[in-house]
Amino acid sequence: MLWLLAVKKKTLLLLTLLLLLLLLLTLLLLLLQLLLRQQLMLLQLLLRQQLTLLQLLLRQLLTLLKTLLRQLLMQLKTLLPLLLHLLLLSNRTASNG
Repeated sequence: MLWLLAVKKKTLLLLTLLLLLLLLLTLLLLLLQLLLRQQLMLLQLLLRQQLTLLQLLLRQLLTLLKTLLRQLLMQLKTLLPLLLHLLLLSNRTASNG
């Protein structure tokens, strides 16, 4: 009978320790979940900042491309009459020659 009581006490002690271990694991999982949520929020913030920077860079690039295109068109406007004149001259010399 005394042996049975000792087994019951050991079983009760083991069950109590197992319950405490499960409680500790649950708390650790909750802490991990909280940390992961914080990391996710930080990553979202960083992604938003990166997206904002990328949008700014793309706007600047578009502005630069527009400026370069305007300059190219202006140069083409000044060179086009000269190119047409040279073409006409080359046609005249080819037909005369």
